[in-house]
Amino acid sequence: MQEIVHQLGELFLQAVPTVLIILIFYFMLRALFFKPLLGVMAERDSRTVGAQKASEAAQAAAAEKVKQYQEALKQARGQVYAEQESARKKLLEERAAQIKEARTKAAGEVSAAKARVATELAAARRDVEATVAQLSAEIARRILQTPPRPGAPMREAR
Repeated sequence: MQEIVHQLGELFLQAVPTVLIILIFYFMLRALFFKPLLGVMAERDSRTVGAQKASEAAQAAAAEKVKQYQEALKQARGQVYAEQESARKKLLEERAAQIKEARTKAAGEVSAAKARVATELAAARRDVEATVAQLSAEIARRILQTPPRPGAPMREAR
């Protein structure tokens, strides 16, 4: 057993230079390769996070501007609708005034026409009443002047 321990001791002594070379290689790689690589990766991560935060902030600002734009657009539409409504009311009032004026004018013309027709009717009645006696006398004279013959067709009065 002592021989096994002695062989192990020799094996370890022979492995010491290899372990030293590996340790030196590890520290060199760590100092020359892994440390700069980890620094670059950390910087990249920080830049990525910063860019993400900046893009989120830009998106939030854009969303706020869109919201403001939509609000301004809504207000502008409301204002336009209010102006259209006031213009429509004004137009309806003007039209109602024109209709009232036209009705008043038409009522005046109708009453004037009724009065004119009434005067013309009165004048026509006076003319008819004045000529009734004369026409009845003329009709009676013609009827009495020519007696109808029996069996002859009746003549028409002229």
